[in-house]
Formats: sequence, structure tokens, C-alpha cells
Amino acid sequence: MKNTPKSGSVAVRSAGKTKAPAYRDPKLAPERRTKDLLGRMTLEEKAAQMICVWQQKAEKLVDAEGRFDPAKARAAFKKGHGLGQVGRPSDAGKGLDARQMAELTNAIQKFFVEESRLGIPVVFHEECLHGQAAIGGTSFPQPIGLGATFDPALAESLYTMTALEARARGAHQALTPVVDVARDPRWGRVEETFGEDPFLVSRMGIAAVRGFQGDATFRDKTRLIATLKHFAAHGQPESGMNCAPANVSERVLRETFLYPFEQAIRHGGAISIMPSYNEIDGLPSHANRWLLRDVLRKEWGFQGYAVSDYYAIWELSYRPDTHGHFLAEDRKQACKLAVEAGVNIELPEPDCYLHLVELVRKGVLKEAQLDELVAPMLLWKFRMGLFDDPYVDPEYAATVAGCEAHRGVALQAARETMTLLKNEGGLLPLDPGAVKTIAVIGPNADRPMLGGYSGKPVYCSTVLEGIRARAGKGMKVLYSEGCKITQPGSWNQDEVLPSDPAEDRTLIAAAVRTARKADVIVLAIGGNEQTSREAWSLQHMGDRTSLDLIGRQDELVRAMLALGKPVVVLLFNGRPLSIREVAETVPAVLECWYLGQETGTAVAEVLFGDVNPSGKLPITIPRSAGHVPAYYNHKPSARRGYLFDEVSPLFAFGFGLSYTTFEFSAPRLAKKSMRIDGSTRVSVDVKNTGTREGAEVVQLYIRDVVSSVTRPVKELKGFQRVVLQPGEARTVAFEITPELLAFWDVNMRFTVEPGAFELMTGNSSRDCDLQKVTLRVN
Repeated sequence: MKNTPKSGSVAVRSAGKTKAPAYRDPKLAPERRTKDLLGRMTLEEKAAQMICVWQQKAEKLVDAEGRFDPAKARAAFKKGHGLGQVGRPSDAGKGLDARQMAELTNAIQKFFVEESRLGIPVVFHEECLHGQAAIGGTSFPQPIGLGATFDPALAESLYTMTALEARARGAHQALTPVVDVARDPRWGRVEETFGEDPFLVSRMGIAAVRGFQGDATFRDKTRLIATLKHFAAHGQPESGMNCAPANVSERVLRETFLYPFEQAIRHGGAISIMPSYNEIDGLPSHANRWLLRDVLRKEWGFQGYAVSDYYAIWELSYRPDTHGHFLAEDRKQACKLAVEAGVNIELPEPDCYLHLVELVRKGVLKEAQLDELVAPMLLWKFRMGLFDDPYVDPEYAATVAGCEAHRGVALQAARETMTLLKNEGGLLPLDPGAVKTIAVIGPNADRPMLGGYSGKPVYCSTVLEGIRARAGKGMKVLYSEGCKITQPGSWNQDEVLPSDPAEDRTLIAAAVRTARKADVIVLAIGGNEQTSREAWSLQHMGDRTSLDLIGRQDELVRAMLALGKPVVVLLFNGRPLSIREVAETVPAVLECWYLGQETGTAVAEVLFGDVNPSGKLPITIPRSAGHVPAYYNHKPSARRGYLFDEVSPLFAFGFGLSYTTFEFSAPRLAKKSMRIDGSTRVSVDVKNTGTREGAEVVQLYIRDVVSSVTRPVKELKGFQRVVLQPGEARTVAFEITPELLAFWDVNMRFTVEPGAFELMTGNSSRDCDLQKVTLRVN
């Protein structure tokens, strides 16, 4: 749909003719158009570009059904100053399908293009954590599950797919990917991350950015601006509580938490970034000039723009329903601090930045400060073509959303996510010819399992539905809920109520009666969307003090094992769970995380051997919350031992079994020594020594043996997923460059120090799964 804007009020008369202003000329470079437009804008128009509307859509832009309301819009924006962004048009009314959202974005866009003085289009942003969080959007595994695939190419294809679906509806910016490094499993937002390792997170983050943005030319309306979040150190909050301080040194900050952001900017070209709610060394990120100006813009050369996290500028003062940092006395001072730090636009509602004009008029801020922050946002509106053709085709949007081709990509992601943690006696895969009756038991057996920030996909299968479909007529499939995890409720619901013990025990008894009739028991347990989620207010919690299974789930497991039948546990959860009893007693365990809309299909394929599981843990599973922190890349003095308990994790980072077996050769160096500015190559042979095709993830870890500051015992520095036929062997090679060996030394210089480096290759971070070779650097 093309529509020529009518906002021709800004024009230059020459020799009796009206000449369009330079910013209207699509032949000119975006930079020149930006400069011309900025020079024509009033202070009020500049401030308007730094403001967003989200839930206020209902007051200012749409009617109760989510349709554009021109009367509301004219009343709310009668001064013609325009608006910077509109948040989540998909959730207007009671939620819009693809065609309706495209129609709405077209209508809103048309209003701002035609009825604001300068005709500046708006940007529409959407949540796209694991698919667009909208009605009809394709939903794939949560990022923690994608981390388990160790497959950046797959991640890029998934976010390319998401960009296409969202852009077709009129969206321009995704508030994704999350490149936080999750180092505390008590934190409820672990599922939004790619895991605990900065290298893995960086590679998956780069892939996500490339998927969203492509080459960032945005010529064909299939891509979106990616937003890196949450900048920075959000993934290791004090006490595991969301938004709590990040108590880390600058060295740890740079090497662990800033690394994925820097990589996604330098190698992915990320255009937008979102500061985090938390503080670092007493400075909340939205007021941290060192972070947003010195590091982000000066050191890294970031040329994009920073969007605030929702209500985070307000929180620089005090937000009663959650918390405050008390850096600011009021919203005016919070506005000043955020502008000075370099936050380009406030999300999600007009709030603190409503004071921009007043603060400039009073001399508290300078108009040039607003120019600096507005310019990059205008530049990307030009580069995206929004001034020239800002509209989309509703019919095309309806065709793309949730289409069959996208289902296939989501299914492949679900297959690669599933991680086999235990398979005693080769219980899996199940033999369909030998199993006559299967009992599907558990609170997660027959409910959609999507996790947080999810939409409503066109199709969504449960474990029970998938097993029934795969079993066909030759196998009887029985079902019993077994127990509940929490009382029924959603991710959005504030109050979380524990299940009733008496009701649970009644359900367990019923499950025993059901399972007694079966040959095999498949037990779907773990967590749900309420037990691990973003804690966004004092009434909406999601962090935990325990990592144990909630409620009577362990009792259910014991009751199933007591029947003396083979038991397979499927774990669905957004964070690692300390499944000690399950790990010790259940013969087969699969970690599923959240698999997305294709859950049932993927689970059935893996259970019956149609697909060989290949996932690897992107985060350590500790024995208990008392073992936290449990991340693998710890310092040499950090895991000395405990009284009366093991110090090792239940399952290590990078670990995951297969239905086949693999053999690794010792690693070989092309050169046994290299200069500090040189390079070499390490190679390892991997062979499928089993009887079926399988995928293995070859992992490279490096340790600096002696250094000027303490270094981790090992760090992931390379990985490659390979698919091998039975008997097939392949050589996997990793380039060893200075970047992989460098660190922030005793003088806080990023450098490579001469000496010995241990290079370790294998299929998990466990010492027993790795072989070493020593590289000398001089």
C-alpha cells in the first residue's frame, strides 16, 4: 500500500514555484535529509520524537476494538508536533491478528504523516523474544532453549522469520535480543537469555541481530531494527532478584557482561540498545554516562540509539509499585539525568520526557543535547524508508503470519533444543513396536508450554497431543494430570497461588491407577510460566530462593517409580531446576526448556527415535540454590568444596547425551607457538561410533595458565555443531587469534600476555570430557 503524504506545509518558494524541502527528497543521502529536517524542527517537535505511547493508545489512538480513532488522535495530537514511537500495536483492543494490526499501523502512520506539521512517521515497536508476541505469530523455543542448540545459523533463520512476520504487520523495531549473561538461576528472567557463557551468548546474539536486520538496508520491508538488552550486567542481580544491583568489578563487567553487547554491535551491527534497570557501582544504567557514552559510543563507536526500558527513567527517582534508585528528586531531575547519560527515547509512555521542553526553556538542558539524541532516530527512519513508503499490505501480513514454512523452522528449533541428560540402560528411544500402552502423566503433559513474552500462535501442540498423534492406532495412550504446580493462572497474572496439597495427592492417586495399566510412563514436570518469570512489580514476582521442584512433583515421581515400570521425565522450565532426586532415581531425563508451538511434535519425535537429541546445556544445573553461583567458568579458588555436600554441579554447562556415541581425537595445533599478534589453528577429529545419525557439538575451551590477574579455569572460545552418519568422521578446526586469548590485565588493558595457554576440546565443559594441548605465546 503506497500513500503519498499530504504534509506539504513545509516548503520553499522559488521563482513562483514551490520546492519540496530537502528532507522530502528520496534521492538525497539519509544523513543530509536528517540534517535538513532537524534544522526545521521546533523544540516541541524534537521533544515529541523522544516520546512513545503504549497503553495510552486506548486514550489517544484507538477505540475499544483496537481500530484507529481519528477523533481521539486529533484531540491528543492537535498541536501537530508528532510522536516518536508507538508501542506494541498488536495488543490494541483485546489483541489484533496480522491483518488487523497492519490496517491499524497503516492508519496511525497515515495520521502522523498527514496531520503533523512535518509529516514525520512513527516507529512501531514489538516484543519478539521468541517470535512476535502477537496473535498468530509463529512461536519457537525460548532463548534459553535456542542456547541449547549451539546453532547460530538456526537462530538467524528464526529471527529472520520473526522479522518478516512483524514487519509485514507494520512493525519497525523489535525489543530483542536479550544478550544478558545469566549467572544466577534464581533470577526469573533466565529463560529470556541464551545462557551463562558470554561467548555463546555473543554468537547467538550476533545471529539474532543479523536475522532481524539483515544488511540493515531495509530495502524490501522484511527486516526490523534489533534492540540489544539489558545493558548491562542484568543477569547476575544481588540475591537473584530482578532489578537488584549488579555487584561486579569493571574487569568482570567488561569480560563477562559487556562482551556480548560489544560483539553484537561490532559484528552484528545492532542499531538499538536498551539500558538495564539495575545499578552498577552505584549508578543505574539509565543515568550512567560512562556506560552509555564513554563505553558504548566512544569506545565501541555505536551510532544507533538507546531506548529506555519501560518506566526505568521514572525509577531513577521513586516508583512506588516496584522500587526507586533515589538519584533524582522527581521526574524532572530523572529526565535531566537520562538525557545527560544519552537515552534517546523514553519507553513506554509519555512520562519523564514530558519535561524536556520546560527543562530546555529554563536552561537546565540545552537544545543541542536534544538534537544529538533525536538525530540518530530520524536517520534510521530515513534509512528504513519510512518517509518515502511507510505502509504495509494487510493481505500479505495475513498470509505470512504463522505460515507452514515458518512452522517447519520452529519445529527444527524444538528438535535441536531437547537435551538428553540421562539415559540409563538405553531406555530411549522407545520402541513403538514394543510399547503397547504409554501413560502420559504430569502437570505439564497437556498444557501449552510457551513461556513468557509469548503471543497466541495459530497452532500449538501439547506433549499429550504430540504423543497421541505419533502413536497412531497401534498404541494406547493414557493420561493423568498427576498434580499441579500452581493453581491455574497466566504469566501476566500478578498473584501466584500454590497448588492444594490435598488435591495434589488425590491427583497422584489417580495417576497411579492410570500408570499401572501402562508399559512405559512419560512424566512431564518442571516449572511453568508463573514460577519463573520477570518480576516487574511488588505484586508480580518471579524470582525464587529455591531451585527445587515446586509442590508435590517429587512425590509424583516417587509414586511413578514405585510401580516398577520404565519412567521418562520431560522437564519444562525457564530456569535450571535442582532435580537431585530425579537425577538419581529416574532412568531417562530430557531437558526441554520451553519448546514453543511445536512442543508435542518435537517431544514425540525424540521419544520414539525419529529425531536424535542433540541439545547441550547453555547453563549449569546446580545441586541446590545453596550451590549458586555455579557457572562453569569460575576462578581457580572458587570451587574448593562444601561440608557434607558435593561441589560439582548436577549437570555441567555444555553437557548433553545422544542416542549414538562419539569419539574425539586429541587436539592438534598447526603451530605449537605463536606471537602475541599472530594466529594458529587447533584441530580435532570427531567420529560417530554408534549405529544412528547424530549431531554433536564440538567445544573449544581455553585457559591462560599463569597471568597478571586471575583467570577462569576454562572459557568457551569456539564451538561447531556437526551432523555425522554412523562411522563417519570429520575434522573440526578452530582459528586461534589474539582476540580469543586477550583479557583485561592488571593495568586494565585488553591484551594478550605471553606464556602458556591450555586449549581443551571435547563435548562438554567437564574435565572428563575434554582433552588438552598447550600453546606457547611469545
